Amino acid sequence: MLGKEKYSNGQKIYAFEGNILTYYFKDGTTKSFGRYEDDQMEGEWRFFRETGELWQVGTFCGGKKNGSWTRYDRSQGIEYKADFKDDKEQKGAFRARKRGRPDEELL
Repeated sequence: MLGKEKYSNGQKIYAFEGNILTYYFKDGTTKSFGRYEDDQMEGEWRFFRETGELWQVGTFCGGKKNGSWTRYDRSQGIEYKADFKDDKEQKGAFRARKRGRPDEELL
């Protein structure tokens, strides 16, 4: 999964600190980070936009999406929220922010 280590500009693509794996954008800002064990993503991971803003947060189990995943819009409101099991989105209600109004349950 890790593959290439550096971008063409010499910037590292990823780095380990213990069992925490951090991916970087080409300019060196953090793209994502989380636990990496037994060659797969585990536990909570955070993903960022190139601007440094939080984009989404979710959990992995055995390298697959499991549990709650939340995606944020550019004003840090909740854009999308869903539950996953074994990489598959579970049916049911999710929450989304609609044009500046408070979060609402959508069926």
